[in-house]
Amino acid sequence: MRTTLQAQDGKARALSLTLAHGEVQTPIFMPVGTQGCVKALDSIDMSQILGAKIILANTYHMYLRTSLQTLQAFGGIHNFAAFSGNILTDSGGFQAFSLNTNVKRSEDGISFKSHIDGSKHFFSPEFVLDIQYALNSDIMMVLDDLVGLPASDERIADSIRRTSLWAERSFIYHKANQAKGLGLNNHLFAIIQGGVNLHFRTLSCTQLLNMGDFDGFAIGGLAVGEETQAMYECIEHTTALMPRDKPRYLMGVGTPENIIESIALGVDMFDCVMPTRNARNATLFTHFGKINIKSQAFVNDQNPIDTLCDCYTCKHFSRAYLRHLFRANEITYHRLASIHNLHYYLRLTQGAREAILQGEFKAYRQKFYSLREMETPL
Repeated sequence: MRTTLQAQDGKARALSLTLAHGEVQTPIFMPVGTQGCVKALDSIDMSQILGAKIILANTYHMYLRTSLQTLQAFGGIHNFAAFSGNILTDSGGFQAFSLNTNVKRSEDGISFKSHIDGSKHFFSPEFVLDIQYALNSDIMMVLDDLVGLPASDERIADSIRRTSLWAERSFIYHKANQAKGLGLNNHLFAIIQGGVNLHFRTLSCTQLLNMGDFDGFAIGGLAVGEETQAMYECIEHTTALMPRDKPRYLMGVGTPENIIESIALGVDMFDCVMPTRNARNATLFTHFGKINIKSQAFVNDQNPIDTLCDCYTCKHFSRAYLRHLFRANEITYHRLASIHNLHYYLRLTQGAREAILQGEFKAYRQKFYSLREMETPL
């Protein structure tokens, strides 16, 4: 993977990542396609209507829902899902942790039962990569040991030790495969853990940096119960430790405000289920803040969802019609609402990139808050 730092404005950065399925320009938001699709949308929606250059798929769910043989027969998830852009796959460790009450961690990996049929499975660092090779992921995440917050120092320290151990095994396995000519277009990201304890974040980052030349680094284990300000302080501390010439990925975060603030702190890549999950539950994002489309206030509203938005939904349909579809429980609502929310997130990061390239990110951030009638954080 070729990474080019094209501009920096304060701590905010604009990168260009050259991957097997095209160039990715950051800051970038990655829609979440858990089971090989973004809920309510297909690959045509993603590529032609939304222009998404990279989406995220879930290793855990793809492994349980379809066979590795099927994925290999298709040459990976791109052909299987008919998506020509790039795909990042997480390790599945979070889902093994969050969807099961009987997860057992060991030095060798994670044992768990399928939330679908109760069948027993085991994720080792190496097997997780084998699944991602079958998916032919452009970016693969190492298996890590996620910690919910709050957590004891002892538990966080154990998480860092295990995460580093698994990352090293993943790195060695991946490099051995590449030496055989395998996985040459599959790029490996390490994951920094440590809760909101800055000492532990430093420890985790230092161990991973000393381990090997990963293609990128992610900040994991945030937005899991901590205060927002503590999260920002942790992000600021951690990005300062991360390589300048590698992409920085903040996993699973979050609100538009979270994204703007994290870009200001030097983060390049984001994913979150919030745009699509909130859309399905009647919450739509606009330049002026959130609206709840089921409100009686929109029953006769002929305006688009957002008067500053040029998405497919806003160009063609009114708030009143969207409200009608939601209240009628029509599936079409989920598609139109998801298109709008994802367009908003994608354009939010695209606008940030354009501002960084022009040296105007500070003004872009101020306008973001001004439209919401909010004070710009210091």
